[in-house]
Amino acid sequence: MPKLKTKKGVAKRFRLTKKGKLKYSPCGKSHLLSDKEPERLRRLKKQGIIKSVKDIKYLKRMLPYG
Repeated sequence: MPKLKTKKGVAKRFRLTKKGKLKYSPCGKSHLLSDKEPERLRRLKKQGIIKSVKDIKYLKRMLPYG
C-alpha cells in the first residue's frame, strides 16, 4: 500500500497532543505588535485546542502520521 501524503499547510499549523486533541497557535502575533494591547498579546501566547468534533475528524485525515 502506498504512503499517505500529509497536507503540509495543516502540519505547520496544528499539532496533535498525546490524547489525540489538536492544538494550534492563534494568529496575529507576528507584526504590528506595538498597536496591540498587552492583555491581547498575553492571550495570543496561549495555545488553543479545537473543540469541534467535525473539524477534528477533518484535520486528522490530513495528518495521517500525526
